[in-house]
Amino acid sequence: MRIGIRAHDMEKAPLEELVKNIKDKGFYSTQLALQKAIHDFNTSPEAMTPGMAFYVREIFSRYKVDIAVLGCYLNLANPVEEERKQILGTYKTHIRFAGLLGCGMVGTETGAVNREYTFEPANHSEKALEVLIENLKTIVEYAEKMGVIVGMEPVYKHIVSDIERANRVLNAVNSPNLQIILDPVNLLNYDNYKEQDDIIKGAFQLFGRDIAAIHIKDFQVGNKKIAEIPAGNTGLFHYETLLTLIKSRKPFIHVLLEGTSPSNAIIARKHLEDIYQNISSGE
Repeated sequence: MRIGIRAHDMEKAPLEELVKNIKDKGFYSTQLALQKAIHDFNTSPEAMTPGMAFYVREIFSRYKVDIAVLGCYLNLANPVEEERKQILGTYKTHIRFAGLLGCGMVGTETGAVNREYTFEPANHSEKALEVLIENLKTIVEYAEKMGVIVGMEPVYKHIVSDIERANRVLNAVNSPNLQIILDPVNLLNYDNYKEQDDIIKGAFQLFGRDIAAIHIKDFQVGNKKIAEIPAGNTGLFHYETLLTLIKSRKPFIHVLLEGTSPSNAIIARKHLEDIYQNISSGE
């Protein structure tokens, strides 16, 4: 298990200092969302040249930190045609860039039926799923040409809202270049959080071979709502269920902390390592 952290959850710093901080806090990998994490030079799509990719790659290589996921979390179901075309173009730019960067995966969530990228019941409709599949096919076909994986992250409030819909999308696109970024807490809500073990195990049963990366955070429940919190020992997430499956099925997968801050990142990492060690030693 290679524990990493999202780069934009670290201290805001110039790129080399940022990567050094990731390494110094004991992390092996990161999820890099360029415009959220890098502030000392232009990272817009027009700036994503081979030269920039090689520069970024050199710095991460210097500190032996993997770029596990290149983030591109845009709305693939944006209802405005011109905006959607621009979004698809941005995905293609990230896919090309990922190949040059030495990063094997571009990560995405699955969007909403509105421009605002917010929850509404129509996100869970069949029509929304059909639109998403059509647009995913476009970028996955491009990813196949570039030798890059598109990592799809299911989220309850988005179009791919549960493990069954995720499996349907995998089957419909039918490409080894579409895989899953599994964040179990993203799939929980007040009505199903007590079934989290079944959801985690079900994901591995339905599409375990296609899980390419893991996100981990924790949650609490109050006022009939799920509240996300950083990983640690203060929430309700069943770490043992997930980490046991990782140990037996995917021991070298990138596991990325989500929602931490510089002040609690090391505590969260050590919490995972302690649980994982106990599982691996049979305790």
